[in-house]
Amino acid sequence: MASSFAALRKNRNSIDRLVQESQKLNTQATTNNNKDTRFWQATVDKAGNGFSIIRFLPESNGEDLPWVRLFSHGFQGPGGWYIENSLTTLNQKDPCGEINSKLWNNGTDTGKEQARKQKRRLQYISNIYIVKDSGNPENEGKVFLYKFGKKIFDKCNEAMQPAFEDETPINPFDFYTGAEFKLKIRKVEGYRNYDKSEFDSQSEFLDGDDDELEAVWNKQYSLQEFVAPDQFKSYAELETRLVRVLGLDGSVSAPKTVLAVDNTVTEPPVMRQASAATTVEDDVDESLSFFEKLADED
Repeated sequence: MASSFAALRKNRNSIDRLVQESQKLNTQATTNNNKDTRFWQATVDKAGNGFSIIRFLPESNGEDLPWVRLFSHGFQGPGGWYIENSLTTLNQKDPCGEINSKLWNNGTDTGKEQARKQKRRLQYISNIYIVKDSGNPENEGKVFLYKFGKKIFDKCNEAMQPAFEDETPINPFDFYTGAEFKLKIRKVEGYRNYDKSEFDSQSEFLDGDDDELEAVWNKQYSLQEFVAPDQFKSYAELETRLVRVLGLDGSVSAPKTVLAVDNTVTEPPVMRQASAATTVEDDVDESLSFFEKLADED
């Protein structure tokens, strides 16, 4: 692992290695940050449109990758809200994932609908440098944490693995061979859409000035704290909370949940997404294929 800025330059992550790591994730979301001021959020106008320019930064001191991946759940049931990190982030079994697997595979439309509402959210966290933030220009030139979804992560992968032979691979997280990312936000069908976001042409960051680059690097935040074991409740704790939220413990008066338990299928409770913001950049296919995979493993 890198232990100094000099080592970072000498042993920079190659595109091949980052591609391999991102592919691991694809073959295998996040807690409320409670207004953590370390996190940057893009600003939008009244129409829901926004434009910012950021630069993804390399791995922090002592860490191997410039991102971490986090799965979480956020929904409301008859017994309250369920907003929890998913143990699947740590490649462990998670009670909500298991219930969603049963719901998705019990052969009913109501089961699939409830599984969709309770699906896990996929998010990534990286360090970024703000080049342009028209809504909050005081952020420009500063380092922040940035939480983003699969769509933007896919754009990083596309930069590293261009589809056409006349395109040069770019390591978006590299100081010297990376590129600025133009974050273009539109409001489409009530939700934020990032399809038009794109990387600019390849360029050295801060003109390749090592003193300035090292100063930025020293301001980066640790990412591993967000996926440390102490950020996750135990399976038993999550199961207890989930049972209460779904109204399965009899503590609240609510319709029974659709669950493939003892081959009994009953009507589901009314469930709501936490908010429109929680659905931003979610990848439904990724989550639902996970439910099916769980069922195959039973």
